[in-house]
Amino acid sequence: MKNLSFEWLVGLRYTRAGRRSGRNSFISFISLISMLGISLGVAAMIIVISVMNGFQKEVRDRMLSVLAHIEVFDASGALPDWKSTALEVQKNKAVTGTAPYVDGQAMIIREDVMRGVILRGVLPEEEPRVSDVASKIKYGKWADLRPGEFNIVLGVALANSLHVRVGEKITLAAPEGQMTPAGMVPRLKAFNVVGIFEAGHYEYDAGMAFMHIEDAQKFFRLSAPSGLRLRIQEMLKAPQIALELSRSLSGDLLIRDWTQQNKTYFAAVKAEKTMMFIILTLIIAVAAFNLVSTLVMTVTEKQADIAIMRTLGAAPSSIMKIFIIQGAIVGLFGTLLGVGGGLLVSFNIDVIVPFIEHILGIQVLSKEVYVISKLPSDVQLLDVTIIGSVSLVLALLATIYPSWRASRTKPAEALRYE
Repeated sequence: MKNLSFEWLVGLRYTRAGRRSGRNSFISFISLISMLGISLGVAAMIIVISVMNGFQKEVRDRMLSVLAHIEVFDASGALPDWKSTALEVQKNKAVTGTAPYVDGQAMIIREDVMRGVILRGVLPEEEPRVSDVASKIKYGKWADLRPGEFNIVLGVALANSLHVRVGEKITLAAPEGQMTPAGMVPRLKAFNVVGIFEAGHYEYDAGMAFMHIEDAQKFFRLSAPSGLRLRIQEMLKAPQIALELSRSLSGDLLIRDWTQQNKTYFAAVKAEKTMMFIILTLIIAVAAFNLVSTLVMTVTEKQADIAIMRTLGAAPSSIMKIFIIQGAIVGLFGTLLGVGGGLLVSFNIDVIVPFIEHILGIQVLSKEVYVISKLPSDVQLLDVTIIGSVSLVLALLATIYPSWRASRTKPAEALRYE
């Protein structure tokens, strides 16, 4: 304490609860409310942003259990020399797996039910190198996708809408018909359902099916696979790796990473997170600007003290620093309390939410609606740092006017009625 400056000593003293009068106690109470308001706003912001990050991570991981990190394909729709391209791709140390694929769309028919579907032809033994769909099989066997048998694996929501189970047959209608003496007619092919997968992402569970790549080539009348699917070590670096491959691969090839395939979705998530950040910042701002009333009341109460300090030689800037320090301490402790509380809840949300559900007899997330039944949370250091910094800046801004007003106090007028 001896090494602290005059401004810090007085500012810390004003921050402590006063005992001399009821008015001092009331000011301290308002200061405590301001601190708690800031801490609650910061904690709420950290919890909400962490839960949003958790949902984004959960959805992204479920999407990438079906999608590859990067796709390499030819504009013509066929990549005849895919093995040579795979060897070139594997020279990039970031690539951990490659597998050929065939992509196409068709109509799937089961009795009087028709659904549009994205068909993907794969090599069953190679596909686990680029996706996790083989581990997502709920019924049946992934290994039953054998060439020439025209077997198919459906998404669980698609299978339910078609009322089909493993061992039954469905009919696929190709997008291109065939010419007959009677004119153009649909080209139909029966397939055996040998598996049902559940990726946990409704778009894929309800609209995607897998078959052996040779059967897919025959069905779509292709002479070669459509392209290559790649998996890399760090999926967040997919755009950078895709750019590197576009410069190193020979031939006129197109390269697409997973962020481009789902650009609209991730743009919507980013916009939603930004708007939520702004809304929650306003909550912190309301609490932070309660400091204005607290400090104004303190300045009014301490008029005589300010006048005496001015008379003893304290500069207006020193008076201003005293009240800035007082407000900054309230903002700092409120922010630290909020960060601690927010992190405590965010890291233990998987325990807290089930406890609340048990006490209130409710279910926050219905598995039938949201697919997941547990509230996810992903705490990111950058978000916590930004939230804490915003809180401190708002608290400091709130101290400027009361501190300036205190520095403008005239000693003679302040002491006239003392």
